[in-house]
Amino acid sequence: MWQSSPPGSIYDYIRVASFSIGPDGLIEQWSSRAAGLFGMASTEAIGRDPVEAFMPAELRSDGHRRVGEILDGKEWTGLVPFRMPGEGGAHGVAEVYVMPSLTGSGERAALCIVVDVRALRRIETDLAASQAIFGQSPFGFVLFGTDFAVVRANQRFATVFGGAAEDHRGRTVEDYLPRAEADRLSATLKRVLETGESVTDLQLVGTAPGGTERRHWSMNLYRVHSGAGRPVGVAGLATDVTRRHIAAREAASARRNLALLNEASARIGNSLDLETTARELLDVAVPGFCDLATVDLYQGLLTGEEAAPGSWAPAHRESAGGSAELRRVAHASAVADALPTAVAGGGQPGPDDLPPALGSVHRFPFGSPCAMALRSGRVEDVPGDEMGFVQSTLAVPMVAHDTVVGLVQFSRTKGSEPFGERDRALATELAARAAVCIDNARLYRREHERALILQRSLLPPGDPEAAGLDIACRYLPGNTATEVGGDWFDVIELPGHRTALVVGDVMGRGLRAAVAMGELRTAVRTLALLDLEPAEVLSALDEVARGLGSPGGGERSEGLGGSGGAQWPSRAAQKSREADLSEVYLATCVYAVYDPVTRRCTFANAGHLPPAVVEPGRPARLIDVPPGMPLGVGGEPFEEVEVELAENALLTLYTDGLVESRDQPLDEGLEALRSVLTGPQMELEDACDHVLSTLDTRHGEDDIALLMARIQGLPAEAVGDWTLPRELRSVGRARELARSQLLSWDLDDLVDTTELLVSELVTNALRYGEGEIRLRLLRDRTLVCEVWDAGLVQPRRRRARDTDEGGRGLQLVGLLSAAWGSRRTPRGKTVWFELALPDGAPAAELSVEQLLSMY
Repeated sequence: MWQSSPPGSIYDYIRVASFSIGPDGLIEQWSSRAAGLFGMASTEAIGRDPVEAFMPAELRSDGHRRVGEILDGKEWTGLVPFRMPGEGGAHGVAEVYVMPSLTGSGERAALCIVVDVRALRRIETDLAASQAIFGQSPFGFVLFGTDFAVVRANQRFATVFGGAAEDHRGRTVEDYLPRAEADRLSATLKRVLETGESVTDLQLVGTAPGGTERRHWSMNLYRVHSGAGRPVGVAGLATDVTRRHIAAREAASARRNLALLNEASARIGNSLDLETTARELLDVAVPGFCDLATVDLYQGLLTGEEAAPGSWAPAHRESAGGSAELRRVAHASAVADALPTAVAGGGQPGPDDLPPALGSVHRFPFGSPCAMALRSGRVEDVPGDEMGFVQSTLAVPMVAHDTVVGLVQFSRTKGSEPFGERDRALATELAARAAVCIDNARLYRREHERALILQRSLLPPGDPEAAGLDIACRYLPGNTATEVGGDWFDVIELPGHRTALVVGDVMGRGLRAAVAMGELRTAVRTLALLDLEPAEVLSALDEVARGLGSPGGGERSEGLGGSGGAQWPSRAAQKSREADLSEVYLATCVYAVYDPVTRRCTFANAGHLPPAVVEPGRPARLIDVPPGMPLGVGGEPFEEVEVELAENALLTLYTDGLVESRDQPLDEGLEALRSVLTGPQMELEDACDHVLSTLDTRHGEDDIALLMARIQGLPAEAVGDWTLPRELRSVGRARELARSQLLSWDLDDLVDTTELLVSELVTNALRYGEGEIRLRLLRDRTLVCEVWDAGLVQPRRRRARDTDEGGRGLQLVGLLSAAWGSRRTPRGKTVWFELALPDGAPAAELSVEQLLSMY
């Protein structure tokens, strides 16, 4: 069976031509390739003298001689110049191989084999270039046949995969690559051979023979054709791009790390809660940086204990059995929530080595990588588990201000890229940023708790008690997201069974506001004990508020120039005054004094919200108290309003956190308060809870102080009130009235003491006072005796000398009474004393020293 030459045959490239010369020296046969080579058809060539037809004129004589020798039976090989027929025909050089032959009649003839020398030189050049490229190329070059076996490989390819270049002939891709990569390359070779479409930058991964390092190659594939255009195989040019891949991976890792750090800056530390900050760290790290992660914080840190100066572990030193106690506060997994990150402490797994549960308190073993990381403050590698799930773990201490606050573990599972040096640096940076935020949250929580403790310590303990009043109160501090405010309330007992009710709010937040609140509350109590009028108390409190925080206290002015002319403050003085004013605390306050005998309450307001009152059977109303300027502003007097309250009326004092929020205007809040207070009467404690639960207080945005008082005036039978003329016999009359009243109250045990002390006070009123005398006895939780006169001179207790005939009366009052004092009134003064009601036990007798101290 006839077939064409095989693909890649040399004849596809050389194009060998043939023709024959007869005994007469003329062309007898002319092949088709000869016609193509010389550009002359057979009809034109047969019968012509080849020398005359193709050779130049100057060479024809030598040509005829050569042809004659050939016809004489000689073989000849040589180069023969020729020209194409016709004018301007191309000139060339042919390599001719002439073989003598015999005709059928025995005559001598010749067979000529002709090759164009230009084609030979081109083949030689192509072969040389191909050999130079193939053999000297710094890249691996391989030629696959149509059966995808290696036909040829260069030395560079052999250097990578071992042996000599000839040893690779006949091998397949399975001999070089892992199964998955080999299948992928085989499919690509088949596609290139079938379609002729080249493939560039095909990425392959494997290991060189005898090596363990993963190598990366980039391979370009294209189909190879014979001279006749037949596909003869696929050529591959492979480049080792491992370094480029590593550089690209490092660049991608650097970009990822920068992105993670940028994300960490935006997401970590948005909360002042320790556990929330830990979860924010893991939200950034998983899965962008690792597959699993946990955060453990020192238990002492979470319980609010202080860090020991210079120590790595806060408060608790490590014990011989392991690290200080930690609590697992956060856990995150990108694989499965139930899978552990690593064996607890980084040791070998055992029955007791399960990872700590979220929220549990635990210790790391003393010699474990986690405990060492906590001690040294450096990153430690934790071995993977034996089950083969976790590939590697980094135990990273969370260091803030040279103090370790906890430990974060980053883990990567099998199949993930192991941690490198860049990863260790990134893990350290992430842990450090979270540690600073956690430490800031710790410091804020500590300051917040201190301010809250200070604020609560300054509020009345328990349920305050007052004569003629049932009192219930509530204080709700803002949550940890808001700073402590300066809200406060107080209930102050005044002489004569009167009670001062105070509610105030220092503008601002934090520890400074709490301290200012404490100072103002102390000042209110001090001023209240002076028994000043409510407006006078607020005026004095305003001076105190203006002095808080400023070194100089009050206002100052400095002038330029002499004593005459206008005085202008200097720039330095103005700056000093502005600095002082920037430290002035502003506060609002309502101060009310309630008298249970008359059921009248006197109010004064310093920029605070108006009190609310609900009388039985009537809707709630706001008491119209002129709102003066807030405390600390100064320059404006305060006004008083006296209101008579009905029996069983409900008085409510509050701060703005109860009725005002970002989403609720003040007017709507006040109207809502009136609506809540108007309704069926309920127990006072229940009324407080009802107000707080019904109003939309947006609790957490601001502190809330609520003080509610039910009006219960003293009954008429608990009051004894008499007016005495200004004469000596009034002393005896006062004793008689006091005795009679005490006996009617069944207070026989207090008769003698009361008679004695009443006699002393009435005598002093006659001796040092003016106008008529008023005696009043009040019985409630204690017995109060008051003696009024029109004199303005306040009594003063002094130590009498041995030669003095008087001066011992007030000493006696001070020794026998539970308390005593005096206060101004609109028409004079009142001197009072207080006695505890008998509890059935015998009264205490004065000691000899106490009795002698009066003489």
